Amino acid sequence: MKMLVTGASGKLGTKIVEILLKTVPANQLAVSVRKPEKAEGLRARGVEVRQGDFDQPESLDTSFAGIDRLLIISADGDNETRIRQHTNAVAAAERAGVKFIAYTSIVNAQESKIFLAPTHKTTEEAILETGIPYSFLRNNWYLENEVSSIQGVLAGAPWVTSAGNGKVGWALQQDYAEAAAAVLTGSGHENTIYELSGPLLTQDELATALGTVLGKEVTVQQVDDAAYAEIMKSVGVPEFLIPMLVDIQKGIREGELAIESKDFEKLLGRPVVPIKEALTQVSNEISKIN
Repeated sequence: MKMLVTGASGKLGTKIVEILLKTVPANQLAVSVRKPEKAEGLRARGVEVRQGDFDQPESLDTSFAGIDRLLIISADGDNETRIRQHTNAVAAAERAGVKFIAYTSIVNAQESKIFLAPTHKTTEEAILETGIPYSFLRNNWYLENEVSSIQGVLAGAPWVTSAGNGKVGWALQQDYAEAAAAVLTGSGHENTIYELSGPLLTQDELATALGTVLGKEVTVQQVDDAAYAEIMKSVGVPEFLIPMLVDIQKGIREGELAIESKDFEKLLGRPVVPIKEALTQVSNEISKIN
């Protein structure tokens, strides 16, 4: 059986491949990357490295050839770009005769109003239309997405948010990676949907947990969306990113990430890493970089 991970040189993809290599013989694993030179380390370990570009469907035909189980990791970019790219990938998987597709989606993808959701809704529907057995890994929110906020707190700034009392199911990217690896290698995951959320917390609760980890009081500054945008601009966030960050805060405020689920435990056989331990890991990584 041959399995393939797309986007394997990205942060999530790298983690997933490392987990797979602990249980899967390297010759059963392939990766699809836009720039193969970024995956030379994997090639040296016996992993088949294939060139695949979501914007070049013909490259995907070659990349997905002979693959039994495929993990499509959602790409970066705006919704229009990602929908085009993901649709290309799904069509190529169908042409290649792939027997199972796992896809990293977003929580409550079919009903969510968060601005990221259209990409995932459309991709899920495209996969369903192929008739290929599937598993949708509906990821909530990576704790690592909060690195810039944690860096700000470490530098003495408050935790700034316009998300109000909206709740988020934060978990470490490593936990999401382990869940994806479990689905790709395990049995009984055909035609499944997993809502992967950690315990739901508000911004205030997350900031309190961070304060405990850092041994300092973390002040939460609740602002409206306009003020949040101005603050992001003032700290040097690129202007093209600010509307996206505001939309995320709005989505959280409106409850779009407040999806409770025990699906992580089903796939991992354990709860997600507790939030204080997870924050300790992320904070330590930031300290190493600095």
